[in-house]
Amino acid sequence: MTKKLYLADTCIGVFAVDENGNIVEKVMYPKDIGKVVEELVAVSEGKMNNAFSQIIESIRSREDLGDITLIVEDPDIAREIIQKGLKCDVAIAPEAIINIRKNVSKLSVELGLFPDDKVFKEYLHEVSLELTRRKLRRYAQKRDLLAVQAIRAIDDIDKTLNLFAVRLREWYSVHFPELDDISREHEEYVKIAAEIGFREQMEVNKLIKLGISEGKAKRIVEAAQKSIGAELSEIDMNIIKVFANIWLELYELRERLTEYISQVMKEVAPNVTALVGPLLGARLLSLVGSLEELARVPASTVQVLGAEKALFRALRTGGKPPKHGVIFQYPEIRKAPKWQRGKISRALATKLSIAARIDFFTGRYIGDELRSKLYERIDEIKQLYPKPPKKESKPPTERRKRR
Repeated sequence: MTKKLYLADTCIGVFAVDENGNIVEKVMYPKDIGKVVEELVAVSEGKMNNAFSQIIESIRSREDLGDITLIVEDPDIAREIIQKGLKCDVAIAPEAIINIRKNVSKLSVELGLFPDDKVFKEYLHEVSLELTRRKLRRYAQKRDLLAVQAIRAIDDIDKTLNLFAVRLREWYSVHFPELDDISREHEEYVKIAAEIGFREQMEVNKLIKLGISEGKAKRIVEAAQKSIGAELSEIDMNIIKVFANIWLELYELRERLTEYISQVMKEVAPNVTALVGPLLGARLLSLVGSLEELARVPASTVQVLGAEKALFRALRTGGKPPKHGVIFQYPEIRKAPKWQRGKISRALATKLSIAARIDFFTGRYIGDELRSKLYERIDEIKQLYPKPPKKESKPPTERRKRR
């Protein structure tokens, strides 16, 4: 008959316990807090630490492991044990392991590791603090978090740029109101205000140097000569120019952040970047929190990331759920007819899910292959569904007869 042997990892060591709760074997951690934390971090990441390896070797030397099934709580550790040729099963919080953990304070005193319960609790407190500090440090060192922070900074800058542009248009229109209609691009408008300023100084050559076409430059000069705006002093115009230059500096910072995100995303998530580009890829990481989280969520969740409000409203009211979230920024979805968008979104979300998992778990580059398969699927969708589906006609409801 096959016997079960439970392997319980605790803060003082690893215990092998039989089905009756008796300790069969044990390997204690060293009293060095740094080494203990390294062992605990390995277990928390699903890796066999030194204590696990030692206890298995110790049991193997004492008993025939062919008749014994080892029980652990972590499926990754179980997989490692099975690869060593041993029988191993996974059980979530079995009673034998829970009992060991409940009595770990008493055990540590009985084994002579600590003089009393108070000293053990102080030790446990120090180990917990160091373990938390070590995990936080590892989390902070992930480069995907840098891309997440950079894309959030771009979103903040975009909001500020829009606010400042609206304010500058109102402010500069006191002097040159006609320019607001002629120049609709914020960057172009701000450059004119910052570089030239007074409408009397508007010249075709100066405007062409700012990157404006000759035809538009002539229209601006003509409008400046007939402007109905108010006259401003040098002091008034100087402060407007300072404000416009701040806008241009923020815009330049946005461009630099975009280049930075492109570099980081190519290092961190090359397959995701190959599919949707660095900005949309970083925005997906920002919505879930990290590359690891993106690799772990299903494709159906990736499809509606960024549309949480619409999704929960649909669940609450029984309406139609959203077909896409932030991936709507992907050009093939945005340009597609409405009846094709959901299908293209599903295809893209599936490929993104595969790309994120490969980026996180293996780092192998298959971005070109994924992109070509995605384009094949998009072409297939366009050929299969060229026209919108026919709406189902509802059966006519019978009117109640008036009495």
